[in-house]
Amino acid sequence: MKHFSFFPPPLKSLLGLALALLWAAQVQAQTTVTGRVTDATTQDALVGCSVVVKGTQRGTNTDANGNYTITTTDANSVLVFGFIGFEKQEVPVNGRSTINVELKSEASDLSQVVVIGYGTTTKKDMTGSVKSLQSTEFNKGIINSPEQLLQGKVAGVNVTSASGEPGGSQSITIRGPGGVRTGSTPLFVLDGLALDNSGTGGATNPLTFLNPQDIESIDVLKDASATAIYGSRGANGVILITTKKGKAGVSSLTFSTSLGISNLARPLAVYSADEYRKQVPAVGGTLEDLGANTDWQKEITRTAYTQNHNLSFGGGADKLSYYASLGVQNQQGILKKSDLKRYTGRINVTQKFLPDDRLSVDVNLNASYVNNNRPPIGSMIGGAISSNPTYPAYKDGKLFQTQNGNNPLIPLGLEKDITTTNRVVANITPSFRIIEGLVYKLNFGVDNSNSVRDLQSLANAIPQQDGRLETINAVNRNTLIENYVTYTLNKENHSFTGLVGHSYQKFFIQSRSSSVNKFPISSIEPIYNPGLGQELTFAQNRPTGFATENELQSFFGRVNYQFKDKYLLTATVRADGSSKFGANNKYGVFPSASVGWRLSEEEFMKSSPFNDLKLRAGYGQTGNQEIPSKITQALFTSQVSGTTSYPLNDTDPYVPGTSYTRLANPNIQWEVSKQTDVGLDFALFSNALSGSIDYFNKVSNNILLEVIPADPVQPANTFWTNVPDMTITNRGLELDLNYRYTAGNGLRANIGGNITFISNNVEGSPYSVIPSGSAQGSGLTSATINGYINGQPIGTFYLKEFTGFDDKGISTFRDTDGDGIVTDKDRVTLGTALPTRQYNINGGVSHKGFDLSFNFNGVTGNKVYDNTANSYFYKNKLSKGQNVIPEAIEATEESINNSAPVSSRYLKSGAYFRLNNMSLGYSFNTKSLGIDRWISGIRLSATGQNLFLITKYNGYDPEVNNDRQINGVSSYGVDYLSYPKAKTFVFGLNVTF
Repeated sequence: MKHFSFFPPPLKSLLGLALALLWAAQVQAQTTVTGRVTDATTQDALVGCSVVVKGTQRGTNTDANGNYTITTTDANSVLVFGFIGFEKQEVPVNGRSTINVELKSEASDLSQVVVIGYGTTTKKDMTGSVKSLQSTEFNKGIINSPEQLLQGKVAGVNVTSASGEPGGSQSITIRGPGGVRTGSTPLFVLDGLALDNSGTGGATNPLTFLNPQDIESIDVLKDASATAIYGSRGANGVILITTKKGKAGVSSLTFSTSLGISNLARPLAVYSADEYRKQVPAVGGTLEDLGANTDWQKEITRTAYTQNHNLSFGGGADKLSYYASLGVQNQQGILKKSDLKRYTGRINVTQKFLPDDRLSVDVNLNASYVNNNRPPIGSMIGGAISSNPTYPAYKDGKLFQTQNGNNPLIPLGLEKDITTTNRVVANITPSFRIIEGLVYKLNFGVDNSNSVRDLQSLANAIPQQDGRLETINAVNRNTLIENYVTYTLNKENHSFTGLVGHSYQKFFIQSRSSSVNKFPISSIEPIYNPGLGQELTFAQNRPTGFATENELQSFFGRVNYQFKDKYLLTATVRADGSSKFGANNKYGVFPSASVGWRLSEEEFMKSSPFNDLKLRAGYGQTGNQEIPSKITQALFTSQVSGTTSYPLNDTDPYVPGTSYTRLANPNIQWEVSKQTDVGLDFALFSNALSGSIDYFNKVSNNILLEVIPADPVQPANTFWTNVPDMTITNRGLELDLNYRYTAGNGLRANIGGNITFISNNVEGSPYSVIPSGSAQGSGLTSATINGYINGQPIGTFYLKEFTGFDDKGISTFRDTDGDGIVTDKDRVTLGTALPTRQYNINGGVSHKGFDLSFNFNGVTGNKVYDNTANSYFYKNKLSKGQNVIPEAIEATEESINNSAPVSSRYLKSGAYFRLNNMSLGYSFNTKSLGIDRWISGIRLSATGQNLFLITKYNGYDPEVNNDRQINGVSSYGVDYLSYPKAKTFVFGLNVTF
């Protein structure tokens, strides 16, 4: 053997013999095991079941027929079989080469782990109203934020995609809005870190920083029993997001990529050029015909492409598990020059230390960069739906423009809105088992966001582009430190878990802006070189900014008790102290309690068809602190120092010329929401049919409100206080139902849905109307559309009631007080923007490698105010050469001199039924392809989003809510030049190594 020629001959012989024996031993030790994994009840193959050699990172998955092949290095190895919804099974190899396994279904998935505040529980042990969604249940398609993943999936949760803009804001309400200024946004908690999404910069959804591919599960806490552990921030519900973690013994590398193709879903039906030529003269207008046939909506929109690429890997051993991912999304909007670029990276690590794994440390780190380009949406859409279609878009290779009207493409080159946001969210959570059953946990987290927003606007003037560049820098820093201990005791028929803890969170928000005016024509845009500005005087470009710092300190505790695994009790209390309140009422205490009775465990239910039947009831309180900072302190104006805000006392020097503009009010206290929930969870027919029914009643009182003082000597025009007699009530019924079917030939199907009936009511307001929504557009500015009215739901439309036209073709309105004059006093309530029914239908079917899933959702009982039509579509506009929709001239008796004030004429039904998404996929059998040694899974998919919509609303989309708030009071149901929604097809590839 030439390789060993430098060894002495005897040693060479011995070494050769040793290597031969070692090789033979290795061959002898390697055992290849094959087999099939099936459902113990139906005998159907379980596709994608994990098979792992215990204590190693060696593993595989079953193919489309449930078959697997795995190699072990020890004839005495143990194989671990795991599949979602089935009990895990460990099987010793014992030298066998064939092992077939039957897995038993977990009873109604009752052992499914559900994340709750500061801990976890199982589905069967929950006493509050909580809904848990796994990643396999999420909505599919182009997803920018977590709200879209659960739209329509959870009863009582209404998610409204306010616009079709990439990264556009999402409005989410859990069991209805309960405040005047707070809106409806719930608290988002990411891996134990409560997020603060205010002041993160930009005009789009701040949650776009999170890559949906990294999310493992989303748990929605709906009632006060579940949310009270978060105290002051649980009034609007809590959404807990858990990201993916590595699994010990399993190593995986996954690459996914997709291409999305989007187009305008529903263009407005404005007149074509030929129709326009007929209709303008018909109404008495003067036609200016330049001979073109331009579809302006097509000119400002495009076929948009979205690329999404993700790479993730994870694994671990006994003491260490890890997960890491990189994601890139480049999304074009259907409006030209609209796009969103997102780059994300995530690392999750869990390391165990000391004997018996007494110490465990979890580390979560998420970093993201988001770049959002926004064109001048309002001017583009407004121009496209109203511009003369006989005008050409281009002439002689240049954008066409006349003195009588602008080309809606021109603003694209003149205006830019670019926001770049860097956000890092990280937390470290060590836990130490002090004694058996007693665990101490520390949670330290930081959420830091830095953004730069550049607003560039250039005038189309020659020889000078007299424009403006404004730059806004925003910082949002959220720091959290929590310490809590959990004690668990299980003894015979008793099970007890106690939790006590302390939390401190600090929020720092800063914004600074500067501007430069007057830019000469240059190849370098001002956004890249502000120094080109010609007007840098301090008087014209005064820098502005603000900074706020708020603190929240909390003490909390929870007790869970079970007797015989069928009588359940949960009690929670949290005391929150906020720096926003004065010394007299800085702390608020928020208790809750709930009970559960698992009737299915009683002897008299053993012969019933119910596999699970649980009755639960709970009551609790949560709080609200969403008021401006420092409003409990005095505000005064000094001729020397200007406006200042801090409390004056005897040691403060009094400056002549100082006057109060706001008196101190240290008595402001927490707004409180009290909620009652009664629910029933059930599963029957061998767990094939399962669901839940919930009744809830949520009452918010002690409302925080800015009011007009009754004291005429009061120096301020308004002041903040609690209105003790004012209440906002949300009451409703939720029904969630799911059915699963499995056939003997491997066919699986499921169908389910949910429906929510909800009513909202405002009582005890000190004002007849608290205005919330204002109109926009020529001649409409500041007109009130809706508000908060006693005896009516939030978002009630309060309008003049349109009754037709008089003999001169002028609009008439109902004179409610009979004084012969129609004024604002004659306005009436005409419905609400809040839906009274929300419903969803979802399901799927799979057979061998194919799978199909779908999700429908809809709402009824709500209305939308079409501010766009109010501003652009009436006969007077057409007579002046602006385009309209046919509805604008349907009333032949209307005069071309008639104006269109805000009224019920433009109030429309907002009900709709939508096919939100449908996905078809195929998973290849890698074993039959001969590539299973390298690739464990390949899946191709095609997904459609917003495939069809049934609605009477003739705007772009009824699922809309422009922010038209008045003095910080949240608005609902107003549509004005909203970014239109797209119809999208997404083609994806997922490969697992």
